Amino acid sequence: MWNFPVELCTDEEYGGFVVIFPDVPEAITQGENRTEALLYAQEALETALTMYIEEQRDLPSPSPANGHTTVSPDALECAKLDIYITMRAQGVHKAELAQRLQLAYTPS
Repeated sequence: MWNFPVELCTDEEYGGFVVIFPDVPEAITQGENRTEALLYAQEALETALTMYIEEQRDLPSPSPANGHTTVSPDALECAKLDIYITMRAQGVHKAELAQRLQLAYTPS
């Protein structure tokens, strides 16, 4: 569900690759080669999606890949995203989630 298509562009000025997420404009990065650029892309995506959560914004949905390379957050981040979407859909805040899970909640 969290497979975001990316655009890999060669950086004519500095070399390497620039990675852009059309669905998450805040996530942009670069790397010396394709492998490094895609590794950094995962970190950039996770950072940007965390920012959406911290700002209590709706998360962007990935558009169809249509042959583009995709990048996904790691499994733990995907679980966090799913919990966040469910909490927003049900109108549940952190304190209520903690109560439902029988955990102590201390606002940060």
